[in-house]
Amino acid sequence: MRARAALVAAATLLLLAAVEGAAEPRQPATRTPPRTHVVAGGDTLGGIASRYKVSVAALVAANHLASERVTLRLGQRLVIPAAAPAAAPAAAAPRGPARVVTPARAAAATPTRVSVPVRGPRGLELAVPDFVDISPLFAWPVEGPVTSTFGRRRSGWHRGIDIKADRGAVVFAAAGGVVAVSAVEPRYGRVVKIEHDDGYVTVYAHNEENLVETGMRVSAGDPIATIGRTGRATAHHLHFEIRHNASVYNPLYLLPLPPRVGQVEESDESDEEHE
Repeated sequence: MRARAALVAAATLLLLAAVEGAAEPRQPATRTPPRTHVVAGGDTLGGIASRYKVSVAALVAANHLASERVTLRLGQRLVIPAAAPAAAPAAAAPRGPARVVTPARAAAATPTRVSVPVRGPRGLELAVPDFVDISPLFAWPVEGPVTSTFGRRRSGWHRGIDIKADRGAVVFAAAGGVVAVSAVEPRYGRVVKIEHDDGYVTVYAHNEENLVETGMRVSAGDPIATIGRTGRATAHHLHFEIRHNASVYNPLYLLPLPPRVGQVEESDESDEEHE
């Protein structure tokens, strides 16, 4: 009888422990914010998938793309899905006594690839900036096709982009700020420079007329100049730059990207001496 009573007591304790464990609230799982990738020159879906160790099909599905052959756009943000978990290795079944294996020379470790910022002369940053998501919401300062891009040219380096427009067309402020410069410079011609929050500066050059004065506060979309070809310019256009903390970046990484960017032409005009 005593043994039976002891068994009943033990079973009761086990049942109570199980009930208490089930009653404990589960901690909510923390959600990791999704990773994103900003498309740069030369990027492909296959290359991006390989970099993040995901499949191309997973990239297509996560971003609702039409197919695996879709054309990527500069500055386009892609959501990177979570990588598939690696399969756990199966436990090896014992097969008799262990064998002594002669140690082999270890394979050479694969070197870690370190991303180094790419910089041209005098502060030209050629890589995609790491502040794209927190920069001001810059708008296009004038309507027209891009006739010369940022970076290397046949005759030197170009610190901005050239946007073709008719003589006298209005140039608008790309973002709100304070006019730091409204003057004439040897290569820029008539130029307006606007300082924005957090160390950003936009430059509008080769103007026929400047419509603002130094010290004026402007809002995004305010008229600031008209299209011209003053300074060193071979045609009527706007030379446009975006600077941040003494470095100059490709405006196409920081502007909304419309289809007109496909109309890029080569130009021999060099702006490497611009200030």
